[in-house]
Amino acid sequence: MNSEFYEKEVPVLSREDAIAILNTPDEELDTLIDRAKSLRYRYKGDRVSIHILTNARSGNCSQDCAYCAQSCRSTADIDKYKWVDEDKLYQDNDFVNEYHLSRHCIGLSGMKFTDKEIEELARRIRRMKEHGTHLCCSIGFLTEKQARMLKEAGLDRINHNLNSSRSYYHNICSTHTFEQRVQNIRMLQGIGFEICSGGIIGMGESKEDVVDMLLELREIQPEALPINFLLPIKGTPLGDADISGLTTEYCMKVLCLARLLVPKADIRCAAGREVYFKGEEKKLLSVVDSIFASGYLTEGGQGIEDTLKTITDAGFIYEIESA
Repeated sequence: MNSEFYEKEVPVLSREDAIAILNTPDEELDTLIDRAKSLRYRYKGDRVSIHILTNARSGNCSQDCAYCAQSCRSTADIDKYKWVDEDKLYQDNDFVNEYHLSRHCIGLSGMKFTDKEIEELARRIRRMKEHGTHLCCSIGFLTEKQARMLKEAGLDRINHNLNSSRSYYHNICSTHTFEQRVQNIRMLQGIGFEICSGGIIGMGESKEDVVDMLLELREIQPEALPINFLLPIKGTPLGDADISGLTTEYCMKVLCLARLLVPKADIRCAAGREVYFKGEEKKLLSVVDSIFASGYLTEGGQGIEDTLKTITDAGFIYEIESA
């Protein structure tokens, strides 16, 4: 099928179609990129949204997610704190507005929070919203009461990744289920939150698992769909994971498939961008329209000035959304 078809309508891909896309021969990758590119331009134009991520609560998590340096079974050497210094949080928020970035993403380790902790977060959100910043929180599982508290405080979006497929999830985490994640997202959507939800590639899953995760995300229709490519962290169960399969070509196929399955979402290349796509930014940005600058929770990343240059050198413009 040629790219003109994709300009006229978006085909509904079957599971078999999606698996075939991940099995695309490398020599046919440019054709696949063209298919995804047409949808990227149709729905997102030539703009790239940039986000920064503040780790507002670090470590001491009760969950045993195999990839995470903050989990209860991680021995990784990271900073641990209940709340980041408020000056740091507000400085990051000012940074978002100074550079006119798309949004400020705030991560909090942990699965459950007390109402008092949510009240403390809501107070911080109210202060940041005074500047008009678009805010997203990655915050585990909330009660409906807590979610409404944050909604009333002005929180725009919540990140809750599926991370892998329903059938593979037990290999990644045993302290909560895939279905709990789906139900949490549905509750948040019912309250009116924008949703950011994606996954991690390279944790030992099969191509079928990647497809099944993305098909679940097609049902959810998140506003943003971040794809992380595993950066093995020493001290975690996946610290010595074999990432030889994460070639630039395979990673690009995953992103193309995400675009083809959920074309209206912001497709974000999150963790691993600087490692797996170095030198291929122009191709990357022809498929994705959203990236992070300045790091990923416990891992570093490309600084803001270099990120802006990466975007402009590739022939794109970065999006201005915040006040």
